[in-house]
Amino acid sequence: MEEEKCKAKVCVTGGGGYLGSYLVKRLLEKGYIVHSTLRNLKDESKVGLLRSFPHAESRLVLFEGDIYKPDEFEPAIQYCEFVFHVATPLQHQTNSQLKSMSEAAIAGVKSIAMSCIKSGTVRRLIYTASVVASSPLKGDGTGFKDFIDETCWTPFHLDTGALHKDYTDSKTLAEREILSYGKNENGSGALEVMSLACGLFGGEVFLNYTPASVAVLISQVKDNEAMYQSLKFLEDLIGKIPVAHIDDVCEAHIFCVENPSINGRFLVASSYVSSADIANCYSQHYPEFHLKDKYLEGPKRAIKWASTKLTDKGFVYNYDLKMLLDDCIRSARGIGDL
Repeated sequence: MEEEKCKAKVCVTGGGGYLGSYLVKRLLEKGYIVHSTLRNLKDESKVGLLRSFPHAESRLVLFEGDIYKPDEFEPAIQYCEFVFHVATPLQHQTNSQLKSMSEAAIAGVKSIAMSCIKSGTVRRLIYTASVVASSPLKGDGTGFKDFIDETCWTPFHLDTGALHKDYTDSKTLAEREILSYGKNENGSGALEVMSLACGLFGGEVFLNYTPASVAVLISQVKDNEAMYQSLKFLEDLIGKIPVAHIDDVCEAHIFCVENPSINGRFLVASSYVSSADIANCYSQHYPEFHLKDKYLEGPKRAIKWASTKLTDKGFVYNYDLKMLLDDCIRSARGIGDL
């Protein structure tokens, strides 16, 4: 019966990625008809994964769409009621006419929003944002605020290193841009728009490789310095590290479709912890990995997680930190990465 009443048509951009593929699977399980985009429909590994999901044969339609060619997304959005914009540039294509990762991200959200408006059928646009756009750092450079919530926006003048700065700026600018299309409290505006600023997520993996976010979460276990530096970057930017299980992140996206009175910006994380908290959880439950002492100590910041907007609407997180890390270890072992 649940499937019969849930058969709205939805679009998921970036269906070949970690979150995109997981979201496609969950939507199919819940009875939705899913349009999903991939950068390359000739990529058999990604096409085959999506086609292998239960109900894909009858309810999944694949479209080609490259975030560096944002006009390509219009056919996938046509006739849909809800759009999940998950795709994001992670590395700038130097051969693109767009000058930077930020330009690509902004052009993408503009094109997606305009395609939603043009369709005449799209009711809501849900954007997968990132907590890197939500730093509680004070704009005057004097340290952190006492809390983090949806009012926090990352200052643009921060020097976070070239790669991290490109990604941080692109996610911040793109989120601000897409929210500008949303209806305000008076009901005026082009669309119902939600942005979900997601923490670092991991857990179960359907891909045949370890996704970057999971690699960051297990960086201490593997003693992977490059990935650990990404974990430390997030900690230094956000004060602590907001984390969430990928299943909770997907359910938060679907919650935005199924809740009739929801709009605006939401932070998504079930735990707000230090890198040392993560390492000590591993050390306690997986002593066989013998984590280095440098991972077990770190800054003890008193910043409070003050975001309750999503849970106030009735959303419930099902996974705590240990459950998240357990699934990261289990997935990495299954892939052969541990």
